Amino acid sequence: MADGARSLRGGGGGGSPASSPVLGGRGRTAAGGSSPPGHAFRRVTLTKPTFCHYCTDFIWGLAGYQCEVCNFMSHEKCLKNVKIPCSCIAPSLVRVPVAHCFGPPGLYKRKFCAVCRKSLESPAFRCEVCELHVHTDCILFACSDCRQCHQDGHLDHDTYHHHWREGNLSSSARCEFCKKTCGSSEVLSGMRCEWCGILAHAACCVIVPPECTFGRLRNMILPPSCVQLFSRNFSKLHCFRISENLQTESDEDDDVDGSTQGSTKDIQISTDSSKQTLKIFDGNDAVKRNQFRLISVPRIAKNEEVVEAALRAYYINDDQQEYELQTFTQQVLLSDDVINRNDAAEDSNLGSVFRESVPEAWIIRAKPKDEEVIRIYPAWLKVGMAYVSLRVNKDSTVQSVIKEVLPLLGRQTECLQNFKLVEVLMGSKQVQRMVLDNQEPILNRLKDIRKTSIRQMNQTRFYIVENSKSIVQVNLFVGGLPPQLSPEEYTNILKEELAIKTNVVSVSHVYQAQGAVVLQISCFSEAERIYMLVKDTVVNDKPLNAVVIPAVMASKIPQNCCPLLVFVNPKSGGLKGRDLLYSFRKLLNPHQVFELTNGGPLPGFHTFSKVPSFRVLVCGGDGTVGWVLGALEEIRHKLVCSEPSVAILPLGTGNDLGRVLRWGAGYSGEDPYSILVSVDEADDVLMDRWTILLDAEEPAEGAENGIAEPEPPKIVQMNNYCGLGIDAELSLDFHHAREEEPGKFNSRFHNKGVYVKVGLQKISHTRNLHKDIKLQVDQHEVELPSIEGLIFINIPSWGSGADLWGSESDNRFEKPRIDDGLLEVVGVTGVVHMGQVQSGFRSGIRIAQGSYFRVTLLKPIPVQVDGEPWIQAPGQIIISAAGPKVHMLKKSKQKQKKTGSLKEMKVDSTSVSEGGRKGETCVHAYGRYHPGPGKQSADKS
Repeated sequence: MADGARSLRGGGGGGSPASSPVLGGRGRTAAGGSSPPGHAFRRVTLTKPTFCHYCTDFIWGLAGYQCEVCNFMSHEKCLKNVKIPCSCIAPSLVRVPVAHCFGPPGLYKRKFCAVCRKSLESPAFRCEVCELHVHTDCILFACSDCRQCHQDGHLDHDTYHHHWREGNLSSSARCEFCKKTCGSSEVLSGMRCEWCGILAHAACCVIVPPECTFGRLRNMILPPSCVQLFSRNFSKLHCFRISENLQTESDEDDDVDGSTQGSTKDIQISTDSSKQTLKIFDGNDAVKRNQFRLISVPRIAKNEEVVEAALRAYYINDDQQEYELQTFTQQVLLSDDVINRNDAAEDSNLGSVFRESVPEAWIIRAKPKDEEVIRIYPAWLKVGMAYVSLRVNKDSTVQSVIKEVLPLLGRQTECLQNFKLVEVLMGSKQVQRMVLDNQEPILNRLKDIRKTSIRQMNQTRFYIVENSKSIVQVNLFVGGLPPQLSPEEYTNILKEELAIKTNVVSVSHVYQAQGAVVLQISCFSEAERIYMLVKDTVVNDKPLNAVVIPAVMASKIPQNCCPLLVFVNPKSGGLKGRDLLYSFRKLLNPHQVFELTNGGPLPGFHTFSKVPSFRVLVCGGDGTVGWVLGALEEIRHKLVCSEPSVAILPLGTGNDLGRVLRWGAGYSGEDPYSILVSVDEADDVLMDRWTILLDAEEPAEGAENGIAEPEPPKIVQMNNYCGLGIDAELSLDFHHAREEEPGKFNSRFHNKGVYVKVGLQKISHTRNLHKDIKLQVDQHEVELPSIEGLIFINIPSWGSGADLWGSESDNRFEKPRIDDGLLEVVGVTGVVHMGQVQSGFRSGIRIAQGSYFRVTLLKPIPVQVDGEPWIQAPGQIIISAAGPKVHMLKKSKQKQKKTGSLKEMKVDSTSVSEGGRKGETCVHAYGRYHPGPGKQSADKS
């Protein structure tokens, strides 16, 4: 019979849906008061400086109150106000179970564990999506309460509530409501919504309206309700495209450190000779994995006290009368049926656990019951209540449970065959779902779970779900294929190399120029098989790569929302790229943040191909920016938003384009939130891009019939500048040095030092470049002065911020702009001249300004385009405008004075737009060729 239905209550940081029993029925509280949610407080003597976890103030005196389970410390006066639930009941308060995405273990200073509330003094885990930090031995007890960043066909809804995370705030953090300090560097305290970033005390956040509007960045965040991803068989690292090596490291450390660190931490409390240390296993799964917890109890402790301590070690708040300790031998365990619920490989030797006589090993078991009360969650039916309680006995089956639950949900008229009971294990790393057979006795199922692990029983729920045919659709991006093939040819390659099943796999998109396809897979197991097989597949000596990509439902994106597509090159800027990846995943939706070393920019542009309006942020050097802009140009015709504006976060060495657009000389640790705000407030400007055609006249080797044929022309894109001669030669030497020892080139300071070194080696070098090349500008021949380097510049910054063109006014030339449709041609006389330009003492030799250039090379000459150098064979180089101008984002200036600030902004925007139109008109009216000093046009000569 039913025990009654309970109405829906709060989220992970709110109150409990029902009254929480005190641990073991023996919780200790202050002055006869009632225990706060799930805690078991007892009065303790303080032996070191201690702070209250509620008010963050120092606890004066020698006495305080500590929860025996989660180590929550409190003043006596604060006990009645504690709202933070204990870790033992936290799983029952999770509204939507979402697994965490743990990266590799690391050292995190001034951070605290979300489970045991102690500081992270040793390597610990951090979720790559939210702010959760846990010890290696606490990770199994962490709640599956990560942010829900996409719809997966289970708990789909369009209204989002605040997602509160406790603690690890800066000591200067202030509550949004009472304006008092809510952060602390001494304890885990304060609450933060991981979507909108609002800060509050635990007592203040309960008065906040539950709906979250995503805060200041709402227009840049891709709403989770607009993203769909079927990810049952994929880990969270795969879903969010996080580097594969992170998964390997974390899994290995998990297996090794899961028991070792916990053992060491608990052994420290058992140095007293009057106490003994016991190994406690919580079920057969823990025995098989050799994962135990150590407890310290008096040598003359009663059985009830030992059971209570064992339950505390596993964060269980049930009555200790329902459990018992069993001792065992190796022979008994070997003959027992050890159930591995997580399907993990058996990697530990059972005998090694019991070789020592001390400490003794025990296993805690739940006593068998003839009947008990279980909770059935109907959240997927959206009926407005958290769960219903139902009393079951040995005769109760899954079908009888469904029959009794439906009337309590107002579904008594519906057919039983339309519903199923789903068992959900809410693990911290993975949420596992299993449909139960209708004839299975429910008590037997509970007994099996408890026999496997009482911890897993505490993290297991039963959901009643409607039977419906869910359409599985996994999108897999596969790159590294040969370019310029037909869809049929790509399908044949995939059949041959990956043995794809065409009845469940289809090619939905083909990117011929890039050699990539998008597979649409309607079977989870086939998607996982293909994903794992691609890693070890090579086609034409080139390894394939696979990326799981979500589907963005553009029709659900709000009208005023312009999501930000973020590309990060983790190899740029030393380790800063990896830190930015984590920060942007935390501040935005992780599905809009892409790591360029994992498939390049194409997966990101494909994901956003149906988004009507979006912006792009590129985190990397000028080469990375050129890479992304080139990919955008190639895929532009397939985007609904064909001209997204691009912002830059400079992580490279020179960062000339970032300087011109006011994003700075390089990233030096600025607050990522402030960077996103600056991107949101940035101004949209246009920038020219140029196409460089390289047509070598040397014959290609190995020509058929002995007849020499020229090499096919090559085309490259230019954004910043193109250099010939000494400038490119220095870049080439630097490039070779970096290829020899790439590990040393991880800082801007070292990179510039290498540039100086190779420059000094060329200081006495004489090339006489003007004798080896011929220049034609807008169909006019130009006589070159005596120079060692010729540079075509599109932006007023060269070589890490130097003004090569100079600021002096000259009536023969227009003032350079990045959107005037013109390139400036400048010469340098050698390394010394380049050093003087870098120092600001001189500028380059102005040669010409135009929109179409032809350079004839009479001998092999070093050439570099946007920092990428090579040796170019004799032949022709043609430089011309590359189609439409690209939209860039220029960082707004600091706030002007209040008087006339708005007026000045309007004047600036008007002049920019008029200037752009004027420049374009002049280019069409006449070629814009201006001969400089010492040069004559062909007509005048």
